[in-house]
Amino acid sequence: MEEEEEAATTRGSLLLKQKLDNNDQWSSSDHGGMQLSESLSTTTPIVVLSTLAAVCGSFTFGSAVGYSSPSESGIEDDLGLTSAEYSIFGSILTIGAMLGAVFSGKIADFIGRKGAMGVSETFCILGWLAIVFAKDAWWLDLGRFLVGCGIGILSYVVPVYIAEITPKNVRGSFTSLSQLMIGCGKALTFLIGSLVNWRTLALIGIIPCLAHLLGLFFIPESPRWLVSPVQCILDFFFKLAFTWCINQEGSKFCLFFFFLAKCGRLEEFEVRLQFLRGENADISQEAADIIEYTENFRWISEDGVLHLFQGKYAYSIIVAVGLMAFQEFGGLNGFAFYTSSIFESAGFSSKIGTILAAVVQILMTTLGVLLIDKCGRRPLLMISATGACLGCVLTGFSFFLQDLQRGKELIPILVLIGVLVYLGSFELGMGGIPWIIMSEIFPINIKGLAGSLVTLVSWTGSWVVSYTFNYLFEWSSAVICGVGILFIGKIVPETKGRTLEEIQASFTHIQQ
Repeated sequence: MEEEEEAATTRGSLLLKQKLDNNDQWSSSDHGGMQLSESLSTTTPIVVLSTLAAVCGSFTFGSAVGYSSPSESGIEDDLGLTSAEYSIFGSILTIGAMLGAVFSGKIADFIGRKGAMGVSETFCILGWLAIVFAKDAWWLDLGRFLVGCGIGILSYVVPVYIAEITPKNVRGSFTSLSQLMIGCGKALTFLIGSLVNWRTLALIGIIPCLAHLLGLFFIPESPRWLVSPVQCILDFFFKLAFTWCINQEGSKFCLFFFFLAKCGRLEEFEVRLQFLRGENADISQEAADIIEYTENFRWISEDGVLHLFQGKYAYSIIVAVGLMAFQEFGGLNGFAFYTSSIFESAGFSSKIGTILAAVVQILMTTLGVLLIDKCGRRPLLMISATGACLGCVLTGFSFFLQDLQRGKELIPILVLIGVLVYLGSFELGMGGIPWIIMSEIFPINIKGLAGSLVTLVSWTGSWVVSYTFNYLFEWSSAVICGVGILFIGKIVPETKGRTLEEIQASFTHIQQ
């Protein structure tokens, strides 16, 4: 069995590697090459609409993360919570997200990308309602936990869905919109939270959830999911069940299994892909590449987490897990969670500093969206990690001077510059690009399981950093960012301008 899996993977990898090497020949040919170029370079209104609908989930993510800061004093006063109880309320979001991350890949594999987004928003809505009507800490924590479960799923499925539906020439920019909307969600929630009470703010948090659910009715399912190995296997069993129901006169389950048996159908895959690329686009080459690559993995089994650590998948796992670890342990959430206290410790206005930090983060994330498909992933990651390292050093040096009681008049300015350089640099690349690469590099047969693992690493790192940042502070983050620069320079490949099938084949081919 192992030899068959290896042979299937090798055939697919070598075939697409040969196509990748002959890419210039495709683009210069009079027929197939031009058709592929047209299919993959067309950005249609439905692709834009589908992306905007999907990133409503990212806005939900940002709203949830940004909720606890402006609501703290109101919740403590109204419900009589202690600081320790409120700390539990704030941190339990991460615990829920870790649980959601564990199941995110499987949910997205079995009920589809749209289905997974719908499930996640249902969790979020129930969570927000529990917070709105909470009378004590127990209901608050339950609501926060449910919202965490929802955003744990969203953090995986939104970038994967966008990466699977967009043409290769805009995939990076469109997927980066997810990170931009997270930042907008955090900033807007913080702003609105200063104007309304915490119950009203929780009620407002339901609005992007409803917008996302409504949008799901108007966007197509990911074509790649429709021909994924999981769907092909389910399709086989559902058709058997449908046939059995037909033979059982009057069976109530015939219609149910008929609709389930539609999953994985080639006809629906082609219809959805044509819908995304435009009525007049020639999708024949792109469709053939997707189907051909997927066929090689159709009957390759997933034997659990240990299956991910086979040699043929090791490179992609190392890249994705490594990037996510450097993203989290580089201190992003520590700086984000403790921005106010950092400014206060340095003698700078926390209110002004927080506003400036939010503006810089949104501007730099927007810049990253504009540059990613022009400059590529690797250059932005290198610049981002270098700038973050510099920001950590500046901030750490400022507090070192404070301990020595030197340069008291310079310390607030140095801290402001250090924090803004760090946050701005991080949002340029390290904040969003690891999620983009995660959505690009895994073969379809392990995407769900590997995506769950990577998402779990991210949320676990977020939890660890949020609890240890006061002790580790800036110097350790600077060291981690420095090691991250070496990791990116030596290990992480460029994925700009290549189809998902080409990227995944090259990763498997490198390992072999």
